[in-house]
Amino acid sequence: MDASYGDSTNESAGTTTFPRINVRDPYKRLGISREASEDEIQAARNFLILTYGRHKPSVEAIESAHDKIIMQKFYERKNPKINIKKKVREVTQSRVVQAVVSRFRTPSLNVILKTTIAFMVLGVLTVLFPTEEGPTLQVAISLLLTMYFVYDRLKSKLRGFLYGAGTFVISWLLGTFLMVSVMPPILKGPRSLEVTTSLISYIFLWVASTYLR
Repeated sequence: MDASYGDSTNESAGTTTFPRINVRDPYKRLGISREASEDEIQAARNFLILTYGRHKPSVEAIESAHDKIIMQKFYERKNPKINIKKKVREVTQSRVVQAVVSRFRTPSLNVILKTTIAFMVLGVLTVLFPTEEGPTLQVAISLLLTMYFVYDRLKSKLRGFLYGAGTFVISWLLGTFLMVSVMPPILKGPRSLEVTTSLISYIFLWVASTYLR
């Protein structure tokens, strides 16, 4: 009887122990979500202090959780995290990317095999038989192949010429830039720059030959 009376007296006097006093997660300790605003954090802290304010360990646990959350929020503002998934989604859904993606489509397996074999053979010949003047003949063949494959798929001579010539110029400029400014030498020999640039351009020409529409 005395014990139960004493307990009820403590509760009525406002010395009830905070039930989440030993919870490690400061958000769970205050009973709020990680997306809670500063006003919500402060409101939760004030409510708990008002409820358990006469029990010193409870107050210390509440204040400790509150301080940890506030410091974490401050750190996140100073060092914002980059949401990679969100950024990727924003980029992929942008008008520019959608416009670029709309220019490509997956052809039949027969077309993929045909263009792949052609450019692989051309790449092997370029590596095995580089001439003193560079792979001029192979590069010219790659341009003609691109025009032919595009025409064969789209049945348009104009697109075949424009796609072939445009991709050829862009791929050659990009390949030269990569070899001169970005990538270390891959192949050895006096014509290694021209050969490697040709191989890079073949990749872009293969993509244009196979997927551009």
